[in-house]
Amino acid sequence: MDSGGNYRQSLGRLGEDMACRFLQGRGHAILERNWRSGHLEIDIISFNEEGIHFVEVKTRRKNIQAPPQENVGGIKQARIAKAAMRFLKTRKGLPFGNHECLFDIVAVTFDGKEATLEWFPQAYIPLYL
Repeated sequence: MDSGGNYRQSLGRLGEDMACRFLQGRGHAILERNWRSGHLEIDIISFNEEGIHFVEVKTRRKNIQAPPQENVGGIKQARIAKAAMRFLKTRKGLPFGNHECLFDIVAVTFDGKEATLEWFPQAYIPLYL
């Protein structure tokens, strides 16, 4: 088994791969994965007829304390919103500026070799100050 950091990275990558396949199966075009701007990151940016989706993926082993989606609190939501604003100001983001912006969460939980994926579309509406 990988060391702690590498194991978490591998598990996270598996969760993001699953999330991308899931979203594509629901008509989303994946625009970006692990998009970064400075210290800000968005796991998945996708687009469908509803608008542009900024997706946070939380992957965990079997729930021990709390479901993965509960780890996307107010501070994390604000960071994702700030990153989304930066993305929309880039050349790649400009064509999407007139579309609805949606903030989704995908929670992936592994229990041995089995995985459960839960999608929370429009999981939150960020507050802009």
